[in-house]
Amino acid sequence: MSEKPCNRRKAREFALLGIYEAIANPQADFAQIDANLLSVITDEGQPVADCNLTAEDFEACDRQLYSAILSGVIEEREEIEAILSKYLTRDISRMSVVERACLMIGTWELKHCLENPYRVVINEAVELSKQFGADLGYKIVNGVLDKVAAEVRPAEVASRKQ
Repeated sequence: MSEKPCNRRKAREFALLGIYEAIANPQADFAQIDANLLSVITDEGQPVADCNLTAEDFEACDRQLYSAILSGVIEEREEIEAILSKYLTRDISRMSVVERACLMIGTWELKHCLENPYRVVINEAVELSKQFGADLGYKIVNGVLDKVAAEVRPAEVASRKQ
């Protein structure tokens, strides 16, 4: 029997869906996105095809982490995009929305979740990208977040490379 993904992983998955909505609808705030999040994964009460998330998953996820990521990314969007733009070869608005959301989650977590090693943060963003994104988008997420980590956590990155 396979083990269910941890509640923190589910929190990131739901935060990704919320950030996707924030990118698609920049005028939406946290309260609007949060209130409508479950409608993203269901169609008339039934799960949307290819979406392995349920209302029960949302209830069981780490709601504190979900809220912190989603509200944090929404509040710091311009700052996060400025950091990311230094390491992208194209304008961030030309990236896939999933890759963009994964990069934003990873950057926010690198800045604010210092209890998580930077490699764990990057791995979580890469796994989200593999799960929800295009075939090779995870490589961009991995490479860019590695550079962001060196900027926002220089001592930790330097100590790991010695």
